[in-house]
Amino acid sequence: MSFRSRIWCKNRRMDSVDRAIIAALREDGRISNAALAQKVGLTAGPCLRRVQRLEADGIILGYTADINPEALGQSFEVGLDIELKWGDRETVERFEDTMAGFDEVLELLRLFGSPDYFVRVAVADLHAYERFLTKKVLTIPGVQGTDSAFPMKIIKSQRPHLNTGKSFDE
Repeated sequence: MSFRSRIWCKNRRMDSVDRAIIAALREDGRISNAALAQKVGLTAGPCLRRVQRLEADGIILGYTADINPEALGQSFEVGLDIELKWGDRETVERFEDTMAGFDEVLELLRLFGSPDYFVRVAVADLHAYERFLTKKVLTIPGVQGTDSAFPMKIIKSQRPHLNTGKSFDE
């Protein structure tokens, strides 16, 4: 194994087998240990020990289900940039608490520079987004401006079922 094929994580090296395990679990978190072991070229016992070590070291944080957004009424995703008028602690905390409480908000990131925030929003459709923006976001004290971006095509996503490379109209 070359030096480049190892990375340090929590005072231990991850090798190419660890990375293969992680890649396989990202693709299918419910893969059986036997199938995972075969996929990464190990026997079941050593594979299970590696997975357990990756979990114990905090590298594997957990397992989740990838839910069809349409089933939740969240098939329309929007990237939303938000600028605040004021940067005082009270305004920032109120804004963040309010936004984090909205079911439509999948991710809320405070940024350095401009804009102040990037928000990943998921709703049923364009009309639901317009309602969310005007009736919720724009009513929060301190919001100065917003800019929305709608995806044309998903090129790469951590949700494997979305990696089709197709445009939304195909």
